[in-house]
Amino acid sequence: MTIFQTIIIAIIEGLTEFLPISSTGHMIIASSLLGISSDPFTKLFEVAIQFGAILSVVVLYWRKFLSFNKLNFYFKLIIAVIPALVLGAVFSSKIDNLLESPLTVSITMLVGGFVLLFIDSLFKQPTVDKEENISLSKAFTIGIWQCLAMIPGTSRSAASIIGGMQQKLTRNLAAEFSFFLAVPTMAAATGYKLLKAWKENPEVLQNKNNLIALGLGNIIAFVVAMLAIKFFIGFLQKYGFRLFGWYRVIAGAVLLVLVLTGYLK
Repeated sequence: MTIFQTIIIAIIEGLTEFLPISSTGHMIIASSLLGISSDPFTKLFEVAIQFGAILSVVVLYWRKFLSFNKLNFYFKLIIAVIPALVLGAVFSSKIDNLLESPLTVSITMLVGGFVLLFIDSLFKQPTVDKEENISLSKAFTIGIWQCLAMIPGTSRSAASIIGGMQQKLTRNLAAEFSFFLAVPTMAAATGYKLLKAWKENPEVLQNKNNLIALGLGNIIAFVVAMLAIKFFIGFLQKYGFRLFGWYRVIAGAVLLVLVLTGYLK
């Protein structure tokens, strides 16, 4: 992976990690278009740079994350992340195989787009507008919804936000809780990938160029993600999810054509 390719993929990760349009799906397509080979380091890189993006949440919401007077907040995140930890461990190899499939991305982009077109009208009467009012059962249910994102192209952000709105959270609170939930989820995924790489392909983490790429990728993803989060919350308050839905539908349709015509493999 060249420096140029590293920068492009990291920018894409930072822009899309917290938007409901699938960061993994965009990275898979971008890697295919850039001609990046699907080797062990590429798979590790596309997961590990998500750690840089989630650090932006900790920085932007540092008062919440560093307030140890609210242990109930941390307990909710622990409860919510359990489904992803269990299913991620059980289906790890199958998930890795799906990460190589532009066809899967195109289909899930389309389906998720149609859902986002109607989500604002489906959940019109939210009753939970504060994090303190999110019960443990609601947190766990949102965590189950998040597991849909194990299918590339679904979007972890979209799945958990939809789950939150289905549990009567306001769309802004659902988005914020999705950000919070990303921290333990992606930290666990990054740690698992790094440990797996160290055991199975230690040379990947001993390569100086690979380490530079990981460091640079995380820094870029961190900075870009901070900007994306600020944009997303403001946009969501004014316009809702419809534009993201149309983006996914159009992008999914274009990708599907490219895959079926053999341009993307």
